[in-house]
Amino acid sequence: MLSRAASSASRGLAPALACLGSRQKHSLPDLPYDYGALEPHINAQIMQLHHSKHHAAYVNNLNITEEKYREALAKGDVTTQIALQPALKFNGGGHINHTIFWTNLSPNGGGEPKGELLEAIKRDFGSFDKFKEKLTAVSAGVQGSGWGWLGFNKEQGRLQIAACPNQDPLQGTTGLIPLLGIDVWEHAYYLQYKNVRPDYLKAIWNVINWENVTERYVACKK
Repeated sequence: MLSRAASSASRGLAPALACLGSRQKHSLPDLPYDYGALEPHINAQIMQLHHSKHHAAYVNNLNITEEKYREALAKGDVTTQIALQPALKFNGGGHINHTIFWTNLSPNGGGEPKGELLEAIKRDFGSFDKFKEKLTAVSAGVQGSGWGWLGFNKEQGRLQIAACPNQDPLQGTTGLIPLLGIDVWEHAYYLQYKNVRPDYLKAIWNVINWENVTERYVACKK
């Protein structure tokens, strides 16, 4: 009876393993603008290093970790699967977060959102200025490295602001759907703003791509 159960479990696992084995590897997404397009607010050197080195490292390490996880899964090695979880969270989160971040920025950004996103911001925060002040404060208050986020609470049907440490992905750790992320790791600003994070946070509002944020908001409400 036990051998029949094991055989059944093995048959059930086989398709999942085949899927893992045949999946395409993660790749570094192209930026929708040139490295220097966000100047003077974020300079080209920062953007190039941030995208081609830091984000690329998360992608590479995620692929390596997933391959190790696939092997552990195939062997039924639960201990190794558990040991790989922090690396999956860190590198997977780094890939997810930065993929959103690049599209949240635009050389034609800044100003305020329009339409239903602006109305939702006014409803949930009182005004755009109050929202901007709160997200800036939360981002500035992240200890060490992390992210400030505007997310959508689908269950409650409202916008929320949150901070995540390190590369913790917003949705995977809080359930909030990410709309706008602000990277406050020092590699996102140090070469230009040194250790003065508030100056970076003041500048980044000039390149926020509200069209992208609005598209994300509309999509997650469906």
